[in-house]
Amino acid sequence: MIHLVQALHVFVCLLLIGAVLLQGGENVDITAAFGGTSQAAFGPRGSVTLLAKLTWILGAVFIFTSITLAVHASRVGGGSVLDNVPAKTAPAVPGKK
Repeated sequence: MIHLVQALHVFVCLLLIGAVLLQGGENVDITAAFGGTSQAAFGPRGSVTLLAKLTWILGAVFIFTSITLAVHASRVGGGSVLDNVPAKTAPAVPGKK
């Protein structure tokens, strides 16, 4: 089950990156580029686009999967990766017993 959550988490991460990169900035109009005042900065924002809604949904799924993975990691044994590595022994020196 946790592998499904991990796969969903990675997939949502990639979709979220794409959705954020596809969106335009706040002041995209030409007057903002030349230092003029933009009506978008002081006026109504307008309707929320489908891409913005998708970003919010993907963000919520990302937070949910992050919390799920964090809770699972805290419940499972929290050892180190190096716990299962066999201990190295010093090489035998020839002529000594």
